[in-house]
Amino acid sequence: MEQNSLTSRADYLIISFIGISFALFSIPILKNIEIPFLTLNFTTVLFLVVFFAIFANFALWIASLIGRWAPVAFQFAKFGAIGAFNTFLDWGVLNILIAITGIATGIGYSSFKGISFIIATISSYFWNKYWTFESKKSSTGDEVGKFLSVSFVGLLINIGMASLIVFSFQSSNVTSPERLANIGAGAATIVSLIWNFIGYKFWVFKK
Repeated sequence: MEQNSLTSRADYLIISFIGISFALFSIPILKNIEIPFLTLNFTTVLFLVVFFAIFANFALWIASLIGRWAPVAFQFAKFGAIGAFNTFLDWGVLNILIAITGIATGIGYSSFKGISFIIATISSYFWNKYWTFESKKSSTGDEVGKFLSVSFVGLLINIGMASLIVFSFQSSNVTSPERLANIGAGAATIVSLIWNFIGYKFWVFKK
């Protein structure tokens, strides 16, 4: 793909890594939600890896074209890619813990959601600082403190909304506990993603 002033070879290598990670993190998620028409095997996994790698590169290229007229759109696209990466990391860890323990409800689920969210938050700090917002400053206690403050509120929003959805519908038998767990995680991710972008851009990594 043609590169322009907004993108570099490193950007496409990073986005390829992100796309491949999507595929790998999706394996435990797909295993737990058990989609009837989808069988997980080597061919399926290979298809997911190739598809997400190509899609991620194409999406970044489109965002770079739009970014020629609106640079903030390209930055938001990078943030969205990192957000998606950390979302799949979050969900992947969550579903691995569910698969290992067989626990998908109650306080166990809330604890697993907290663990997975914390891991994704640590990843988010480094990816957003050095790639999304391209901060050249060394990490300081003040910056980390701001990041943790924004992320802590995001953590409360994330765990609170996910747990609320699971606790509210776990006795309704509308779907399996594993699927309900992922629905809760999805709704929580959308709200916390918006909160985090605003906080990171205009406070934590503000230039």
